[in-house]
Amino acid sequence: MAVTEKLSDITPSHEVKALLGVLHGQRRHVVDILDGLDAQDLRRPVLPSGWHCLGLVQHLTLDVERFWFRAVVAGDQQVIRGLTSDDEAWKVSPEVAAVDVLDRYRQEAAFADDVITATPADAALAWWPHDVFGEPHLHTLRDVLLHVITETACHAGHLDAARELIDGRRWLVLT
Repeated sequence: MAVTEKLSDITPSHEVKALLGVLHGQRRHVVDILDGLDAQDLRRPVLPSGWHCLGLVQHLTLDVERFWFRAVVAGDQQVIRGLTSDDEAWKVSPEVAAVDVLDRYRQEAAFADDVITATPADAALAWWPHDVFGEPHLHTLRDVLLHVITETACHAGHLDAARELIDGRRWLVLT
């Protein structure tokens, strides 16, 4: 099934719309906290582990949005066949422009939204990566949405810390 095809004619429930709204907010946070950084700063490791902001965004694109929604929820065989088991997603080739990484994140989020809005909250997952996670610990779209919201929020916090280390900018300042 092509990603651009509608998966069904289901109207999203209020619950799915609410969860999707929260996910949209976290996705905006990821992109907005990076606004104004140049390509060099986006690639600058600021923690001993060596990851950089672009690598984290690419991880969110491939290992979170694409993996959980197009592979696990929708069972897209083309995506499943293209999955890798290493940390490839965290590595952004120097030839790849920063804007392309950010645009790909937005595009993959749009593909995920198509899956989300076409799937009932309690729908069973189409595929589960037993070789990676063992027995399923997530069972429905609702479970995956909550997982992805949590993971995206966690990584948005990582980006907050990275941004403050890069140039002092902070996302939310409580006084």
